[in-house]
Amino acid sequence: MTQPTHLTPPSPSPVMQELLHRIARAARPPLWSLSAQQARAAYEAASGVLDIAPPPLAEVMDLDCPARDGTRLRVRRYRPKQGDTSADLGTPPGALLYLHGGGFVIGSVATHDILCRQLALHSGCAVFSCDYRLAPEHAFPTALNDAWDALAWLRENAAMLGVDADRIAIAGDSAGGTLATVCAILARDAAWPLALQLLFYPGTAGWAQTASAAHFAHGFLLEAESIDWFFNQYLPRPEDRHDWRFAPLLAPDLHGLAPAWIGLAGCDPLHDEGVLYAERLRQAGVPVVLREWPGVTHDFIRMGRALPQAGQAIQEAAAALRHACQPRV
Repeated sequence: MTQPTHLTPPSPSPVMQELLHRIARAARPPLWSLSAQQARAAYEAASGVLDIAPPPLAEVMDLDCPARDGTRLRVRRYRPKQGDTSADLGTPPGALLYLHGGGFVIGSVATHDILCRQLALHSGCAVFSCDYRLAPEHAFPTALNDAWDALAWLRENAAMLGVDADRIAIAGDSAGGTLATVCAILARDAAWPLALQLLFYPGTAGWAQTASAAHFAHGFLLEAESIDWFFNQYLPRPEDRHDWRFAPLLAPDLHGLAPAWIGLAGCDPLHDEGVLYAERLRQAGVPVVLREWPGVTHDFIRMGRALPQAGQAIQEAAAALRHACQPRV
């Protein structure tokens, strides 16, 4: 497959460039130099600093669901305000299972709380955010198994959870986007039709060999060393990088998958593998909306206070979700 190329690689917007300068001046130790526990604490501490205030919702509640080995996984449910959901018309709302980013090592329901609140608010869907287990304590494919178990739990308990089992979508950013893409393939194989796969800059390849990975390897928030560190924490064996459940670009068949909305950052080492995955989906006949925000970096959707592009991307994603999960006539 031909790799996407940029005749002139995009540059960060002035605001994004200033943010990158501020981050560099702070001189915090890079994630890859820390232990997993230290990296998680640093990521948690930084979460929300550049984002908007948490929007109020009708309900935000922590639930739990069982993983296949009996572990209880935290799932946070977000219900939009009255007047923002089809339940007001006597129809249960659609549902979204959200899988947070963080390289399979860091991140949590808490770090992505504001994002999930916005998706619920603007889509009218109930959002369920899953705390899947993290590496290195829980190596591949534990995160994927947890994500799939959470999706199955949501589908099987939709009536109890107050949502429509026939209008379920899946979403994620970065590593969470990887999990969402693979769950969409597994759902097709299980004959569980999903309404949408909503992906923010998903990881889809096991090796950083694209033009964007080379051009944005350093100085653009997600460092090449951090990507390798994440992968080495998560994957028990080097050959796991070739497993399509980790690198969905290698999946043998993408026909019959749920429609996809894919949002990419222009100044992101993962940009090109997102484009390549969108191309493979289109070649397989899957409806795809691909949106790009050229002047921002990886993780920009959690910088809404500083970057207007974050709000734009979330609004567009929520509109796609609302459309995909609207009640059937």
